[in-house]
Amino acid sequence: MIAKKGNITCEDCPSRGNGVFCGLEGAELNEISQHKVTNLYKKGQTLFVQGNHPFGLYCISSGNIKVTKTGPDGKESIVRIVTGGDVIGHRSLFTEEYYKATATAMEDSRVCFLDKKFIMKVIQDQPSVSLNVINKLSRDMGAAENKVSSFHQKNVRERLAELLLLLKESHGEVLENGKVKINIKLTREEMATMIGTANETLIRFISEFKEEGLITQDGKNIIIEDEETLLDWANLSY
Repeated sequence: MIAKKGNITCEDCPSRGNGVFCGLEGAELNEISQHKVTNLYKKGQTLFVQGNHPFGLYCISSGNIKVTKTGPDGKESIVRIVTGGDVIGHRSLFTEEYYKATATAMEDSRVCFLDKKFIMKVIQDQPSVSLNVINKLSRDMGAAENKVSSFHQKNVRERLAELLLLLKESHGEVLENGKVKINIKLTREEMATMIGTANETLIRFISEFKEEGLITQDGKNIIIEDEETLLDWANLSY
């Protein structure tokens, strides 16, 4: 399937303030708009596929994209979920390696694409963009290190609590009663792969969290009821 075009200027982008180009204004920002291509991806459509050669940078305007990696055994695991303001494809682009993962739209999403030649010129000409990309790469590396550490040092209950807190930070919506709804719909299979466990184990711990009053559900959305206990169960240092 080919994504549909849906051009929108960078100035009007709803995620402009969160992206790597947030420091640009006027003519500099307009140059980005003129060189990018904006595509509308339906749920299930792929942006790029593991093993393919990178041709540019993807900047998420709206929606949620899951980045998955397939192991030698053919098993797929979710590396991370990106949303408005995030960029993907940057690591493979700068290392000149093939994509190490596949990016797939989890819902209808608007994504902008900048080709490699142009993005390299922007990074050379605009120090703020270069710094933001470096910061992004550093955060990605830190998140990857934390995930590896979590998998080796924490049990499933701790990993699930940590996942819910991370999703709260990235996709949390504060409700009128002060509770926080995780405004992204994940299947049990997707959540299980994110914490490295079996579906049956995940379902058992989800039930435990509900029984203890830590979370409730609104359809497929999870609502955080007791963040303090979640923090304790997650065994986090913050």
